[in-house]
Amino acid sequence: MTFANTLPWWGLLAAAAGCGLVAWHAYGRAPLHAAQRAVLSLLRFAALAWVVICLMRPMAVARPEHRDGILPVLVDVSRSMSLPDADGRPRIQQARAVAAEILASSAAPTLKRELLAFGDRLSPVSLEGLAATDAHTNIGDALRRVRERYRGEAVAGVVLLSDGGDNGGVDIEEAAANGPPVIAIGIGSASPLRDREVLSVTSAAAVLDDATTEVTASAVEHGYGNSPFQLRLLENGKPIDVRSVTPARDGIPVSTVFTVSPPRGAATTYTVEVPGSPDELVPENNDRSVVVPPPRPALHVLLVEGAPGFEHAFLERALSNDSAMRIDSIIRKGKDDRGQNTFYVQAAAGGGDELLGGVPVNRASLFAYDVVVLANVDADELNPARADLLRAFVAERGGGLLVLGARGFERQGFRGTALESVLPLDVSNRSSGVAPAANTPPVMNRVTLTAAGEAHPIMQIGRSPDETKRRWAAIPPLAAVSSLGAARPGSSVLALTAGPGGVTRALVAVHRLGEGRAMVFTGEASWRWRMMLPADDHSYDRFWRQSVRWLGQNAPPPVQVSVPSASSAGDISIDVVARDKVFVPQRGATVDVQIIGADGAIASARGRAEDGPPGHYTATVHVAEPGLYRVGASARLGSRDLGAATGSLLVGGADEEFRDPRLDTGALSRIARASGGAAIAARDIPAALERLRVGIPAVTLAQHQDLWSKPWSFAILVALLSTEWLVRRRLGLP
Repeated sequence: MTFANTLPWWGLLAAAAGCGLVAWHAYGRAPLHAAQRAVLSLLRFAALAWVVICLMRPMAVARPEHRDGILPVLVDVSRSMSLPDADGRPRIQQARAVAAEILASSAAPTLKRELLAFGDRLSPVSLEGLAATDAHTNIGDALRRVRERYRGEAVAGVVLLSDGGDNGGVDIEEAAANGPPVIAIGIGSASPLRDREVLSVTSAAAVLDDATTEVTASAVEHGYGNSPFQLRLLENGKPIDVRSVTPARDGIPVSTVFTVSPPRGAATTYTVEVPGSPDELVPENNDRSVVVPPPRPALHVLLVEGAPGFEHAFLERALSNDSAMRIDSIIRKGKDDRGQNTFYVQAAAGGGDELLGGVPVNRASLFAYDVVVLANVDADELNPARADLLRAFVAERGGGLLVLGARGFERQGFRGTALESVLPLDVSNRSSGVAPAANTPPVMNRVTLTAAGEAHPIMQIGRSPDETKRRWAAIPPLAAVSSLGAARPGSSVLALTAGPGGVTRALVAVHRLGEGRAMVFTGEASWRWRMMLPADDHSYDRFWRQSVRWLGQNAPPPVQVSVPSASSAGDISIDVVARDKVFVPQRGATVDVQIIGADGAIASARGRAEDGPPGHYTATVHVAEPGLYRVGASARLGSRDLGAATGSLLVGGADEEFRDPRLDTGALSRIARASGGAAIAARDIPAALERLRVGIPAVTLAQHQDLWSKPWSFAILVALLSTEWLVRRRLGLP
């Protein structure tokens, strides 16, 4: 006998003591002799103890039921199994031959063998029906479905015939560890014939219309030695650039960076491809695409100026002339008769009332902006409440903060305020110098890019890296530069300059805090970059626009939609975050998602709440065809509209089924090891089957029977209680 609900020894002692105390005190005031009380208490104790035993669910273990062991034989039928590198024939043919040998083998004759195909799904199949046509390989899902299919059956093990490639998104080791032992047999060659593959294509987001961004591609070749090959870049299907690359040696990836300027106003698809060769094994992996979404429209920017001046006039003009920005500005003009600060306010009609007192102290008013610019704002003008709210604006709302001009860094500056931890440079220890990190020594008050600055989108004021360097070299010197400390951990210094005595100082530094971004510009009189250059030189405008655009790039709307960076046709998960206007995540919202293709066809789905953070929802939408899709999401809470968001989704940008098409013996070995099985060669099949047959007794089914629910169990309890009642009546107790 065993128990379904066992108690530790101290739990059993506690239960017995509790039953004894209850039974003894039940007759504490009754007019009984000691022997009479002992008999009644013992009967009550026995009844209570039997209840405890029943709650522990006593079970009888019957003789184990031995059944014929089942041996599922899983065959990978994804498209990669069509590759002709299995002794000169397609992999699926080799898999069919191995499966036929297993089904017909005389080894372990008691094993009942069933042939199953897996790829997009798991299903029974005949040998003649095995064909490499499925778009995906999902080994982890197949192993899970095997457990579900044979639940309650004696599964001796699983034979897995596959090339080891997996793109199903399920952890294969975790799936294997929770099931029967897996005998993994690799199909194909670990060293394919000639093949060139584009491994990855990534891009930085476009910060500004007409601005440059980068597309980075990585490729590899096998079987060609280290011969050079071409990488071609296509923009929306049109070739725009070509590079010749030479790997260090065969099988070593090589990378290159393309500089592009995406067209205005729409998502752009960039494809990197390797020209095909007649002797190439897998032409399907010769190209890969990435989508660059358009810059987000209409950044809402609050420009706060400590006093009227040239910098404010030039900066506001540069930002206001960008049609993708809406600028509200506050200019401190002095104090009134009561000593209160007064401001000039420029804002859209009906939207400036909350700015009359300076930086808003209302969370909803401030969080309506994407970027806040503090230009020559004295730290004393920001009371603790405003400083705390600005920190929350960056860390919680995900907004961008730009601090520039010497006035804000004079004396104590922002030291000791909530903004100190937001700024990328140390404002407390200004004696800590900035280590030079540029290719050329900084010159006093002139701009020198660091290695990080040469690659950062803020600093790209030319259409190519060389043009960017030439433009910065021609930029006029600043009037002065504030002295701040070293960069905080996680911050990046993008530009340097030199102060008096040649001391290196940070000029431009950026930092991320929580969901937001912050930037410091320590120079004075950057308006010289506009006045002292030709009228057709727009380096000043471009730099400040790109700075503000980068700062606001991650500032989300209240409703935010996230799409996979790359996806194959089929079911696609779209993530949505629903918040109110003060960016508090909303539970119980109604979220609707739509995906619209180039032909106008619409697929819709309702979002479901996730188990993770509040306000997060996921909608699964089926997309049948590759292409570029527009995604829209809307959310409401009851009758209150929370907002909407859009995104771009590229389906079929890469054929993951043919990513690294070599036989992956490492993956098959991990599956076998996690399950307690083995990775073997086809010649070892008879021995492997015999091993599984010997292991069958370990998977036979033991039968258990509940005892607590039997009629006699209830009869025992009734008998104990009845006996106690009869004894009480004989002794004259009620």
